[in-house]
Amino acid sequence: MTVEQEADAPPSSPGKMSVPTLTAMVVGSMVGAGVFSLPARFGVATGILGSLIAWAIAGTGMLMLAFVFQNLAIRKPELDSGVFIYAKAGFGDYAGFTSAIGFWASAIAGNTFYWVFISATLGAFFEGFGDGDTVLAALLGSLGVWFFHTLIARGVRDAAVINRIVTICKIVPIVVFVVVLFVNFDAGVFADNWTAYGYGELGGLDEQVRNTMIITTFVFIGIEGASVYSRYARRREDVGRATVLGFLSVLCLFALVTLSSYSVLPQPELADTRQPSMIGVFQSVVGDWGQTFISVGVVVSVLGAYLAWTLMAAEVMYIPARNSDFPRFLGREDHRGTPITALVVTSLAVQALLAATLVLTDALNFMLDLSTVLALLPYFLAAAYALKLGLTGESYEGVTPRTRRKETIVAGVATAYTLFLFDAAGFEFVVLCTLILAPATLLYVKARSESGRRIFTPTELALFALILVGAVVAGVGLWTGRITI
Repeated sequence: MTVEQEADAPPSSPGKMSVPTLTAMVVGSMVGAGVFSLPARFGVATGILGSLIAWAIAGTGMLMLAFVFQNLAIRKPELDSGVFIYAKAGFGDYAGFTSAIGFWASAIAGNTFYWVFISATLGAFFEGFGDGDTVLAALLGSLGVWFFHTLIARGVRDAAVINRIVTICKIVPIVVFVVVLFVNFDAGVFADNWTAYGYGELGGLDEQVRNTMIITTFVFIGIEGASVYSRYARRREDVGRATVLGFLSVLCLFALVTLSSYSVLPQPELADTRQPSMIGVFQSVVGDWGQTFISVGVVVSVLGAYLAWTLMAAEVMYIPARNSDFPRFLGREDHRGTPITALVVTSLAVQALLAATLVLTDALNFMLDLSTVLALLPYFLAAAYALKLGLTGESYEGVTPRTRRKETIVAGVATAYTLFLFDAAGFEFVVLCTLILAPATLLYVKARSESGRRIFTPTELALFALILVGAVVAGVGLWTGRITI
């Protein structure tokens, strides 16, 4: 911001978030458990060349998505209710509802993943936690869920400030990891890891890159963090700035973590490193103290991300309820202004998934994949809405044709990228998402009935029928064993 802009800026309102705070929400939302699993997740899939291509594709696609959120914040400043509102504005009430539910369910699966990940980290020190899927692990997670529930119930603003502080603290061990590994750079290991073909068959380069898409998407979930909190921003344009600043910072950090890991360990050893794999990689370079150092970073980072995601999940239930898109009871506040009913439902949902981890085959990876695929729905609909605006010219009055053309291309690339991610995720997880969306539609029916509105338009009825068919396919697949979880 220039001096002149600063002078003209309105005074900040009490309780409003600045660009640094909004940026911290974006960084805090993305830098969670995913970054600590990058070395092994990339090591099992590809070498250095494949990882560079993967980060280039993911970075470009997600940067386009970041620009989409930035452009939408400028073109549609009145849409300040979070990422789901773009789907509603562009494609109708039911599309907006599915976007909100998809985002909320993604946060629930992601938060469950965080508790499993913390327990898996502790499993390196205490056998009772195993890989995060034991009774002791579920108990620890349950205690954590309700501790954070109490913390957030004290006020959304207080929790947001804590998140900013935690974001700064958790970046330190990641930066130390990168610096120490590059100081111990082994040119021979790095050269052998360039394609990693000498270690065995990883498949073609295209297959290697495809196999990294889920993890690269998971670590970037949260890019919309500032958008979700747009109603707290001091200025509407700050939302777009915070989104892009947060994304670029995190992209550089994630790519450096991956490349530095390839500089000290051969690809097979990276692939076999126990999750969270940053711990084992760092320990192999500095010794046993490295295990404790990174483990502390994992716990702090994951707890900070859990805080941010619980805040966003509650907001995404609360705001639609206030707009009559969700049932009214989800829009209740307590005396502090906290969306208390939405927060309770969110905490109960995480608690239920924690119980489910006791019977899942691979709880850690299942929750990661499910969270990623569910997040793709609101991302796709937001990008598609931006593309629709560009093609129709809506909201571009008085804007130069060059600007409109540029933003339309950005939205088109972002839309294509999210569609590619659906394909990379695979049919199994896509239909599992419909198994969540179909019963959740009962909330939509209740909300419409409360306000006396028509339930479905013909187009929305067709969309619901498609979701219902997917849910039936998923249910039959689970029953027959063709789909395993």
